[in-house]
Amino acid sequence: MKIDVLLVPMSARWAEMRAAAVAAEEAGFDGIWTWDHLRDPDEASGPGVPEAWTILTALAEVTRRVFLGPLVLNVANRQPGLLANMAATLQAVSGGRLLLGLGAGGNRRTPYAREQEAMGASVERDEVRARRVVEAIELMRRLWSGHEGFLRPKPAPPIIVGGFGPRMAAIAGRYADGFNTRAMHPRLADLVKSASEEHAASGRGAVPFIMTVFAGLDERWLKPDSRARQSLERVGVDRLILLVSPPFDPAEIRAAGRLLG
Repeated sequence: MKIDVLLVPMSARWAEMRAAAVAAEEAGFDGIWTWDHLRDPDEASGPGVPEAWTILTALAEVTRRVFLGPLVLNVANRQPGLLANMAATLQAVSGGRLLLGLGAGGNRRTPYAREQEAMGASVERDEVRARRVVEAIELMRRLWSGHEGFLRPKPAPPIIVGGFGPRMAAIAGRYADGFNTRAMHPRLADLVKSASEEHAASGRGAVPFIMTVFAGLDERWLKPDSRARQSLERVGVDRLILLVSPPFDPAEIRAAGRLLG
């Protein structure tokens, strides 16, 4: 199982994120992610939130080995045709290290709906937002094929769909290359099974499906022989993403890396 870190961007600063990413790579972590949010719902008057794609592009230049990914891009924030070219560009800049996380964005009941409203964007019903994820994947794959004259990523980055229920798990399996949800999800095994079965039925079974989950940075997730880690491996998790909040402590990240084994 690959072990990654996610640098929580709320109220974070670029210099801190850079230092944390460098420490994570040196410590032996396999990937670095960040969230795609534009404001901190808990700190309306705070310093703000660095934009995910810009941060990932900058991190591609200060790291050499780790994979990089957004967890996950709200498809409402970037037109899919533009995103296809952005992803192809970042895949080239990073030397093929992009894991492209996509999602439907928060619904009207989440605090993140406010950031959409602040930009003048409406927050649609769940089924509408889910359909837009499918449409975005299909368009990006078509543009990446090279037949439209768009930049073609080599290789095409895996698309990992984020979600918390059977609808998004099924979409991930049917159209994408991976699924992401909470490590402590009460129905994790069912979601993994659903996504895997849809992937097999899609006719793309020859392409590996990447099951990823996220949790807080905690010793029980770091040790390879821990029951928590083994429980994830039993249900078929491929990557575990551990959240680290600012202010980031590079020494703490390096210490966590020493437990990876």
